[in-house]
Amino acid sequence: MKSSPQADRRPELKRLISRVKREQERERATLGRGQEEAAVKRFQLPKKYMHLEEFVKCVQESGIVKDQGTIHRLFDALTVGHQKQVGPDLFRVFYTIWKETEAEAQEVSLPASVLEHIDATECVFKLSSSVKTSRGVGKIAMTQRRLFLLTNGRPGFVEVAQYRDLEDVKLSSAPFLVLRIPSLKIRVHGKKEAFEANLKTETELWNLMVKEMWAGRIIADQNKDPQYLQQALTNALLMDAVVGSLQSSKAIYAASKLAHFDRMKLEATMMVPTTTAETLKHKINPSVELAAPQAVDVLLYTPGQLWVSVGGGKVMVFDASSWSLIQTCQVGNARLNCMLGVDRDQVWMGSEDCVIYIISMVSMVCNRQLTEHRAEVTGLALDTEKYSQKVAYSCSAEGTVMAWEVSTLKVKKHFRLSCDLLQSVYTCGGALWCCSRTSIMEVWRNGSLKQRVNLPEHQRVTFSCALLLPGSEELWSVCVDSAEVYIWHMKNATKPFHRVMLQDCAGCYCMIQVKNQVWVGGLGRSSTKGKIYVLDMERYQVLKELHGHVDKVTALCSAEDRYILSGAGKHDGKVAIWKVDEKGLDSSNC
Repeated sequence: MKSSPQADRRPELKRLISRVKREQERERATLGRGQEEAAVKRFQLPKKYMHLEEFVKCVQESGIVKDQGTIHRLFDALTVGHQKQVGPDLFRVFYTIWKETEAEAQEVSLPASVLEHIDATECVFKLSSSVKTSRGVGKIAMTQRRLFLLTNGRPGFVEVAQYRDLEDVKLSSAPFLVLRIPSLKIRVHGKKEAFEANLKTETELWNLMVKEMWAGRIIADQNKDPQYLQQALTNALLMDAVVGSLQSSKAIYAASKLAHFDRMKLEATMMVPTTTAETLKHKINPSVELAAPQAVDVLLYTPGQLWVSVGGGKVMVFDASSWSLIQTCQVGNARLNCMLGVDRDQVWMGSEDCVIYIISMVSMVCNRQLTEHRAEVTGLALDTEKYSQKVAYSCSAEGTVMAWEVSTLKVKKHFRLSCDLLQSVYTCGGALWCCSRTSIMEVWRNGSLKQRVNLPEHQRVTFSCALLLPGSEELWSVCVDSAEVYIWHMKNATKPFHRVMLQDCAGCYCMIQVKNQVWVGGLGRSSTKGKIYVLDMERYQVLKELHGHVDKVTALCSAEDRYILSGAGKHDGKVAIWKVDEKGLDSSNC
């Protein structure tokens, strides 16, 4: 397919209309040149009626969209007024229209006088037929950011509205001789005159599409998540294809089944609390091209890059300046439990399959595997002693701890602790700290136990993680089934000297220190949504509660003490980037 100047100039258009090609390229890169032919997927149109399950598989294989929720809504749209099956003829027409829409979008050629008015990343995805409007005669163009009029004759640019500036969108009619012609009326904040376009038979479809883009823009801005706007654009284009393929009196009603964000906007289901909105900077979705969201298992920040591990050994690397995807790696086939940056050019990854994978930051490939563990690797840590040889520590579930000489990748020593599921290892002040489900152990470098911290037996809770605060001789710990943060003095660790109660919390899964704060990731009790609690480590007070995920918060990491990144469970699967208050936090603002 020949590309237009618009497609060449704007990468976002290529990302939307070339999903299949990109997936094939990634797969070829993963499998190697010798297996390229095996990696190419040849989609074949269905030859029989499809129920929902077959329809989901068919749409995913076609490359139209991968998200199951969207496909379910598309199925409802295509089966309005019929048995819940999609026939091969209907799907063929729908698929043909979708592909033609892609091709038309690539062929849109805008003159330089118009291109200078829109952003370099914008693309025209939909053009109306030539219509009469209140601003002259021309074609209405829809991009992912705005509507504008491409005037007839000598092509000119007349901006109609950016989606975030819309005030009202509704169906209307304009007089023409003795008739009234259906029109679309758009009101924009700050403008007295409404924009009206006599779109005739296209009016209802454009009304649906513009409202969906408007709602997507609002929800994307509220949640600092640009993916919502991309999803809204996909919904709008699917509406167009549905109306074109059904060609019936019920076509508009069917297309309205895809008005997902407009419905959410009306129901106000995506409102973001003020404190969250002020702290949240951005969101990224590692599962954007997967069939369903995957839990974020581990997060790691290395200078300029964010490493995100999702299910089955898939690791995605993002540029930390733009939060755009750089690379996708497949590291084994099992879940990764931990990641560690080593020597500025390696990332170590501990897996459920008992292996430590070593990834080159330059080539993004696995160049070594350490296979000495006999149970799943659950924790990794780097020796923080300034004058010691570079040593890394690893632990596995059955209690084994190994010390690795980084330069040779040889085991210097190893020992085994008596515990119930060893979950993590830390280094601090010449000692190792190991957290299991039932205890936190301070261990000398030779492996002998120095002290063990246990919760009272009557608590019947399970540790999820522990945090040592440098210089304070304090150990902070949280549990998967408790709403309390336990704080211990290391000089007397027989019982916690302080506890901080977390409001509306069902349990905690991760914890990190940044500056004078401790951030705890957990799960809300009443909402069953993810929550982050920001605590003042000096006053032992909760400063903020942040609500940025719809599933439990499973992972936290820090980016140079300026940002905290949080990842969530499989019902969410996203990573949120939070600003750390440079001036410290005031609990009166909570």
